[in-house]
Amino acid sequence: MLTAIIIVTFVLFLVLGLPIAFVLTISSIAAALYLGYPFDIICQRFFTAIDSFPLMAIPLFMLAGSFMSKGGITEAIIAFALSIVGGIRGSLAHVVAISGIIMGGISGSGVADTAALGTVMVPEMKKRGYNVEFSAALVAASGAIGLIIPPSIAIIIYGVTTQSSIGDLFLAAILPGVAIGLGFLIYSWWYTRKHDYPAEGAVPFKEMVHRFRVAFWALLMPVMIIWGIRGGVFTPTEGGAVVAVYALILSLGVYRKLTLKDILPVCMDAAINTAAIAIIIAATSLFGWILAAERIPQMLSAALVSISDNRMVLLLIVIGLLLICGMFLDSSPAILLLCPILAPALQQVGVNLVQFGIIMVITLTVGLLTPPVGTALFVASNVTKVPLTRLSIRVLPFIGVMMLVTLVIAFIPETVTWVIR
Repeated sequence: MLTAIIIVTFVLFLVLGLPIAFVLTISSIAAALYLGYPFDIICQRFFTAIDSFPLMAIPLFMLAGSFMSKGGITEAIIAFALSIVGGIRGSLAHVVAISGIIMGGISGSGVADTAALGTVMVPEMKKRGYNVEFSAALVAASGAIGLIIPPSIAIIIYGVTTQSSIGDLFLAAILPGVAIGLGFLIYSWWYTRKHDYPAEGAVPFKEMVHRFRVAFWALLMPVMIIWGIRGGVFTPTEGGAVVAVYALILSLGVYRKLTLKDILPVCMDAAINTAAIAIIIAATSLFGWILAAERIPQMLSAALVSISDNRMVLLLIVIGLLLICGMFLDSSPAILLLCPILAPALQQVGVNLVQFGIIMVITLTVGLLTPPVGTALFVASNVTKVPLTRLSIRVLPFIGVMMLVTLVIAFIPETVTWVIR
């Protein structure tokens, strides 16, 4: 009966179009009240879930990403990327993929990066004759890398949920994130050569050096984050504060695209996005607590292990499950809901939590690119005016690249676990 209540309320309100945060909240409260838990216990669980020091990193990285997109940092990164690949055919497409990698190391948000890249790059690509559907798919996929490359909000949530080292997870995510970006570059190179898209022209070395100097302070941000966290200089939460202040200084004093009157709207935007995530965290915490109290994770773990005790078979089953869940849930609620269930079962067969974390984040990132709840896909469709149905087909090669990297990590754990050896 409990399962029926959860599924019916969840599906009903999701179909009615309520935001996922409210859907999870209503489903969790309905399940708690059905089981007879006092309402004050429900309120306590909500508060306890968000009363976490590591989770303070999320609004800080959100704020840093907002400063980045509004303060001219994005334009500096794109100009520098163009200086690297300007002489290659289809150079604007390569710029999008490179910029996605670099911006992912600053903002931590795939949706924000998709919006920034789409607004800046797609009009330029249309002027030069690029197929708008290809451009939109590339922007959506390259922006989604922001969910993988540190500082990733999804990785922070996973680390807090599983009590894993966020520093180890950040370091482990760099190689897969870059590998996915390189895969996008290879596909873009093939596609642009096939359709004979133009090169923008090689940039003289002196100009390249100048653009590097302009972008240097922005490029320093991801290095600062990884070095600071891994070197023990600051915690991930403190790192978020450092990067937010640093992004504000760059936006006001170096690139000068942000004015004092812009600060309040930027902060409000980051606060609204953070509030939505906080509601999701609170609701899924109550949901997870109910599941734990009813011993459902233990039963599901036993069921998974009973299917097979082979590590690879279980990993492939879990990857398939995550792909399905990613079609309907954003990464944050999916991680908070599924980690307490899946992590114990995979640990029983020897899967490292760092390996599983990277697999989970990449697989759920695919959900940003798949309907019906693919937020990066919706953002790219809205910016470029490409119908969602056509965009969903165009993005398939990029999803293929992401799944290939996921399978490599599943079969060769050392590609990510080397950071903890």
